[in-house]
Amino acid sequence: MGLPPPGLRSRVTLARAIELARDANHRAYPKPTVGAVLVRDGETVGEGVTETAGRHAEIVALAQAGERARGATMYVTLEPCAHHGTTPPCADAIIAAGVGRVVFGAPDPNRLAAGGAERLRAAGIEAEDAGSWEARTLDEAWRTWVSLERPFVIYKTAMTLDGSLALPGERWVSGPAGRRYVHELRAQVDAVAVGGGTARADRPRLDARDVPTPKGQPRRLAFSRGPLPDGIELELRTGAIEDELRSLAGEGIQSLLLEGGPTLASAFLHAGLVDKLLVFIAPTLAGAGPRLAASLPSSRTLSHLSARRIGGDVLLEAYVQQT
Repeated sequence: MGLPPPGLRSRVTLARAIELARDANHRAYPKPTVGAVLVRDGETVGEGVTETAGRHAEIVALAQAGERARGATMYVTLEPCAHHGTTPPCADAIIAAGVGRVVFGAPDPNRLAAGGAERLRAAGIEAEDAGSWEARTLDEAWRTWVSLERPFVIYKTAMTLDGSLALPGERWVSGPAGRRYVHELRAQVDAVAVGGGTARADRPRLDARDVPTPKGQPRRLAFSRGPLPDGIELELRTGAIEDELRSLAGEGIQSLLLEGGPTLASAFLHAGLVDKLLVFIAPTLAGAGPRLAASLPSSRTLSHLSARRIGGDVLLEAYVQQT
């Protein structure tokens, strides 16, 4: 039984690099966590993930492979860097090790670090962009932060099967499993926000409860022109959305989870500042009630739609735009 075709072999090995990075769970935050695999003659000779101390995945994999890196193919989730940062350029280390080919999942959007593929090709090494969506999503928040200088914005809501965001006489639309998942989301992002109306009506805490918080608690915000009542422990942001997002990015906020109602959703969608939608669909009919977006100037076509069961609800995930 021979080796699989080269195209399939590339996908399988890149999938392993993605798995390594995903299992590391943002270990290198606030930098991207990258996975790398070295293969020679069909055998894996080195693997690596970006370390907390800053050593890049490519360097870890090369060190593990040693002399077996010569002539090997490296599969790495992100284009190898070409600049001197906390470490020397990975592209130079790959060239020095004699690697014969590099397949990377996604190009580096960081203008300071990009150019590794060109440097490899100039040295006679084949460098292929695999165009992997899975690789891009590994560091989607960081990609938006470095390229657009604003946080990656996720809008999360729950609705009934007939599209209402509220149930008469009920506090929650989604079930217990969905609500727990929201706490897991909060633990993964840098900030969580609602609009002023939601802050005043519900007085939400917006913290992550009863789940691991490896990055600590997110910053908790309210976007509102007017003041908040006493006792609401949310950070008030009163400026234009674009200006506030730029300011948050400057403070190191790479990801923002919106949990507000249709007014906040419409404001962000109208401004083109929502990147990803998470919509819980509950198996309930409300008959009437507020809808997802109060008004939009035009229709929006979403991409990469997926659905999965979470408890008794269905979670729909889709991207409004891609970076």
